Amino acid sequence: MVQRITVIGSGVMGRGIAYVSAVGGFDVELVDIKEEAIRSAEKEINIIFQKGVERGKLTPEKMEESKSRLHYTTQLETSASKADLIIEAVPENIKIKQSVFETIDHHAGENAYFATNTSTMSPTEIASFTKRPERVIAMHFFNPVHKMPLVEIIKGLETSDETAKVAQEVATKMGKETVVVNEFPGFVTSRISTLVGNEAFYMLQEGVGTAEEIDKAIKLGLNYPMGPFELGDLVGLDTRLNNLEYLHKTLGEKYRPAPLLIQYVKAGRLGRKTGKGVYDYTDRE
Repeated sequence: MVQRITVIGSGVMGRGIAYVSAVGGFDVELVDIKEEAIRSAEKEINIIFQKGVERGKLTPEKMEESKSRLHYTTQLETSASKADLIIEAVPENIKIKQSVFETIDHHAGENAYFATNTSTMSPTEIASFTKRPERVIAMHFFNPVHKMPLVEIIKGLETSDETAKVAQEVATKMGKETVVVNEFPGFVTSRISTLVGNEAFYMLQEGVGTAEEIDKAIKLGLNYPMGPFELGDLVGLDTRLNNLEYLHKTLGEKYRPAPLLIQYVKAGRLGRKTGKGVYDYTDRE
């Protein structure tokens, strides 16, 4: 039974997963290697809590109760040793993920389960970095985590049915719906989302419309909650590019990243986290 969760990585996804874990009743530790990143995450999570109360999603009592279960640390090894479930939410870089999973495999208890929040990468490959592949699974959360209702669960080649059941039970307790899909690069949602986002960049590059016009057309014409540029800026254009490069390598030419997207990333225009992506956020904060 999962009671204690460690979330590794205090970026947008990690802090969202930590939030829904605490609200779901789990004891949670959010881990990052940088103290300033942890402090920033704590500040952002407290804002999410406060907005939840203002919008009637949480009572003040529920907020304080959930906050009391959420802790912040830079000590990965210590946190991993106490966790029943460890959820990795680091950048989509296989070498970084390998380092994380080798570390937690060494320090976690033998009954601990491991989950990767990857949106494109193979849970089978990630599980191979451990000595317990049967206890490793992908739990793909969506951004913003506290608003999006789905967790996409992907079993690796050696993932046990028990591990899949635990992942579903945890996600349900977090208030999420789940789908269990077969492993294939990009799974279901990322294959569609990256295509839409990449095509939007090609259209912007070709002068089909402005970013605002393309986003508006997708939202109102296809009933998307966010336009592809709004979503890309939220997720991070570097993350979007990493996903596309991986899918281009594994699935072929239709996932070749748009040159304009590459240019934005090279310029350091990564989205909300840098203050500027497709849109400029410096006057919006």
